Amino acid sequence: MKHNGIIAALLCELLFSGGCVSKTYVRNQLTPIIDKVNRLDDETADNTHEIRDTSARAAETLDRLNTTTAEAATVARDSEQRSAAAQQSADTAFQRATDVSRVISNLDNYKVVRDVSVHFSSNGTKLDDEATRTLDELGAQCSNAKNYILAVEGGTDSTGTQDSNYSLSERRAEAVVNYLATKYDIPVFKMHMVGLGEDKPIDSNETPTGRAHNRRADVQLFSVQANVVAVPSGGAGPSSDEATSDEEDEGSK
Repeated sequence: MKHNGIIAALLCELLFSGGCVSKTYVRNQLTPIIDKVNRLDDETADNTHEIRDTSARAAETLDRLNTTTAEAATVARDSEQRSAAAQQSADTAFQRATDVSRVISNLDNYKVVRDVSVHFSSNGTKLDDEATRTLDELGAQCSNAKNYILAVEGGTDSTGTQDSNYSLSERRAEAVVNYLATKYDIPVFKMHMVGLGEDKPIDSNETPTGRAHNRRADVQLFSVQANVVAVPSGGAGPSSDEATSDEEDEGSK
């Protein structure tokens, strides 16, 4: 080491400067110097280790800070995304509430512009060809309508128990709703159905013909008159003249 070279140089100088200098004298002169040099070596080594430890701790601290900063940035981005999503949900909910409020406020302006009936066999819930043709006409009209709702009422004749008739009438109403929703993409929330059982007959249950009339589902199309052109169908709905008159009356209000 550098310090050992210095000691060797001092030793040579002492030997050459005094040819008869004793070894004891030399040892006495060099011992304090050697001790001091050793202390300096030890202090230098300690300082070097301390510097390395400090540097390592600083690097570790910097890594932790970088990691913490990255994690904080990720949390901030996630929070921002959640905030944006929450705001979007709030905006959507507000719009839906506004739409519902608008519909409710306009309920008094809704009128029946079409009503049809489809009939079923005894204890049946399947739509026959005539029933599907009737619903196809109604579905086509709904496809061109805005701001409308459908009311579907299922009914039965008086045969059977009251509970079974309520269940049967509900299934008949469901058959109509499912057909219109599937084939014409009419939203379910636009259709309101109820099973009335035998409680609302349109004909006498004393005859086979009357009972056949009562095995039915009645469908009413409600809309703001300005948005629907009524299509007459065998007297089931209002005539074109009546529809035109109603539309004119609605526009004059």
